[in-house]
Amino acid sequence: MGSCPHRLRLVLGLEAKNPAIVLADANLDQAVEECLVGSLSFNGQRCTALKIIFVHRQVVDAFIAKFANALAPLGCGMPWAPGVTITPLPEEGKPAYLAGLVEDACSLGARVINEGGGTTIATFFAPALVYPVDERMRLYREEQFGPVIPVVPFDNLSEPVDYITAADYGQQVSIFGRDPELLASLIDPLVNQVCRVNLNSQCQRGPDIFPCAGRKSSAVGTLSVSDALRSFSIRTLVAAKESSANKEIIREIIRERSSTFLSNDFIL
Repeated sequence: MGSCPHRLRLVLGLEAKNPAIVLADANLDQAVEECLVGSLSFNGQRCTALKIIFVHRQVVDAFIAKFANALAPLGCGMPWAPGVTITPLPEEGKPAYLAGLVEDACSLGARVINEGGGTTIATFFAPALVYPVDERMRLYREEQFGPVIPVVPFDNLSEPVDYITAADYGQQVSIFGRDPELLASLIDPLVNQVCRVNLNSQCQRGPDIFPCAGRKSSAVGTLSVSDALRSFSIRTLVAAKESSANKEIIREIIRERSSTFLSNDFIL
């Protein structure tokens, strides 16, 4: 066998279609604010972005109206310009892909709610709020990884829960509501499907003391600062048979600080 010059260790691979669930009793102003940031930070191009939003039918019209109003003043332009939120995409062909998702949804009964949504100029794609999205549409399953916000109305909580259960991905979910008993009834099944449940807040990476993990196809391994240090390090040791001579040698090395590796100056 020939020698292998490089060896790669897969520590963390992330894909996700993180959903938000907006309950009938949710604070809609808070839900819109969090879902706006959660779906559009870094143009929605992060694994932890909200990529599909389920909204109870009782409040979906009000949610859509508030979301569209919140989209309107977002600054668009180059990333170094002041006040800019949405920037050109760094991937060639990405606007065409996103436009294809929107066109597919619209051909099956959805529409772009916000004025100018989905407009493309070279590599720039204007955020598109798409509603109503359903299981026939590519946006329902595909991770768009860009500024397209699909909204799905629901009548029964089993609908978003069944979606998450059947999904290939299982990183995070956001739940917006006020009833502790109802929220608890959602938390218990969802923690078996995703690795982080966010209450009245967007899906997110930090803080770094929290692990970033996923189930199913959303992750290989877990990552936080401490997890990263363990994962990126290869454990090495110095060993000796237990004898008085060996003990004295090790004591002497440590006492005299002769070795930087063999030392008790470390933090667990």
